[in-house]
Amino acid sequence: MDMSVNTDEYVKYWDLGIEYGVEYGMNIISALLVFVIGKWAARRIADVIKLAMTKANVDETLRGFLTNIIYMALMVVVVLAALNNLGVETTSFVAILASVGLAVGLALQGTLGNIGSGVMLIIFRPFKVGDFVSAGGEMGTISDISLFATTMNTPDNKVIIIPNAAVAGGNITNFSAKDTRRVDFVFGIGYDDDLRVAKATLEEIINADDRVLRDPEPFIAVSELADSSVNFVVRAWVNAGDYWGVHFDTIEKVKLTFDEKGISIPYPQMDIHNHKTEK
Repeated sequence: MDMSVNTDEYVKYWDLGIEYGVEYGMNIISALLVFVIGKWAARRIADVIKLAMTKANVDETLRGFLTNIIYMALMVVVVLAALNNLGVETTSFVAILASVGLAVGLALQGTLGNIGSGVMLIIFRPFKVGDFVSAGGEMGTISDISLFATTMNTPDNKVIIIPNAAVAGGNITNFSAKDTRRVDFVFGIGYDDDLRVAKATLEEIINADDRVLRDPEPFIAVSELADSSVNFVVRAWVNAGDYWGVHFDTIEKVKLTFDEKGISIPYPQMDIHNHKTEK
């Protein structure tokens, strides 16, 4: 056996291994450096953006969500750059990622819609935790606002979880947005009752309640000559927290006072007249 031939082949393979080792080794080291440095830079950028949003008083939930999205997007760029340094063709990876993103987006349309609505609710703040609102066909006190759903507690202590898309897609009434609210009443008296006495009685009841604000001043006037009653409209401004107390107390007080003064509160009635006809 010719040992020189085997030696030459060994040397050839050795040189080839060193050549490929140096070439690809440098690529691997370069890719690792890109990944490590890129990951550190992505985290630093995400932290800087999070700090800026904190100083701008961006909502905590939205702040965390946007920070994570930015960090993941930067990490995708870092991974693609590292693969490119390894000599891997990244064009196909970008196409695959785009296809996967499209498929996921189509599969999670409802969820993504809730997330988008949640972001809008957090940014524009039509209500906050603790507000009493009517939204998504429900009414209650807001206890939590997340990216996916809004949670409220009803007056009878039920917990309702509403998808954010349903909340943002309909009318929102925030009963706690203003410091004051107007309580509206309609009280009817009989046609035989004294109009002036009834009006003076309503004024006394409203003015005697310390919870009723004097500015704007209460408004009391005859609003309608109805089929069975003469109707008064009563409008009184109160602090938002006193709304229901004034509402219920005033109705009770009016009934008791009208009874004491002999002022009737008529119910719907119909007069029937019989006419005899001669045959």
